[in-house]
Amino acid sequence: MQLSLTRIINAGDYIRSRIEIQPLIGMILGSGLGDLAEEVMEAVRIPFSEIPNFPPSTVEGHAGEMVIGRLDGKPVLVMKGRIHFYEGYSLKQVTFPVRIMQNLGIKTLVVTNAAGGVNPDFKPGDLMLIKDHINLQGSNPLIGANEKSLGVRFPDMTDAYDPGYRSLVRKIAAEDNVPLQEGVYGAVTGPSYETPAEVRYMRTLGVDAIGMSTVPEVITARHAGIKVMGISCITNAILKKEGTTPVTHEEVLEVSKRTKPVFIKLVSDFVRELPM
Repeated sequence: MQLSLTRIINAGDYIRSRIEIQPLIGMILGSGLGDLAEEVMEAVRIPFSEIPNFPPSTVEGHAGEMVIGRLDGKPVLVMKGRIHFYEGYSLKQVTFPVRIMQNLGIKTLVVTNAAGGVNPDFKPGDLMLIKDHINLQGSNPLIGANEKSLGVRFPDMTDAYDPGYRSLVRKIAAEDNVPLQEGVYGAVTGPSYETPAEVRYMRTLGVDAIGMSTVPEVITARHAGIKVMGISCITNAILKKEGTTPVTHEEVLEVSKRTKPVFIKLVSDFVRELPM
């Protein structure tokens, strides 16, 4: 799918016809983390299948609906589930939800994911504040003709994850007594998990956690002028001090489930304290 303003506008217009508030904060929730959407008040729920031109999510643990309402009094649009490159979609389709958010006037994007810990000091259940990323997916959602009304041809990615937002999250974590790691997220295509050699290679590159999402959405958000905050839930320790360990999707979902209360509190407190 090529980037089409008409497709974006049609989707945005449909969503506007269903809601009465102006969402300013967008959220994309990763595997097993969708329960945050249940905290949204005055919620309007729109299945992905009802939104014009919207590709459906096919992954277990991703509900596939958009929830618009208020979280801690702030107007939010929550993606309960996301679209992945490995599902066979183009990166233009993967990032279509971010373009809809841009069309709707979203100013802040919170991205979350379940990730494997490459840093040997990380353990399952840790939360990692994303300070930077490495794109290992072999492509970029901005490849192709640039639509000037959506963003510049060559967007700067120096502060892809807003430094002010990161400072705020660190402050909240300290106040809430929530242990918080901070590190670099590496995005791969999947759907196969990484080989031991690939894990060691990524650690050599400076990757702290590996996942199969997030980076395309962040690139698109920054192209759109949307500020980003990102958190990974470390669901499994791929690289331990003694070597690598096997991974299953069931393990990912189980650890995400256990971590949800702390994750929800941290993100909710961030939204509450976010200056508007």
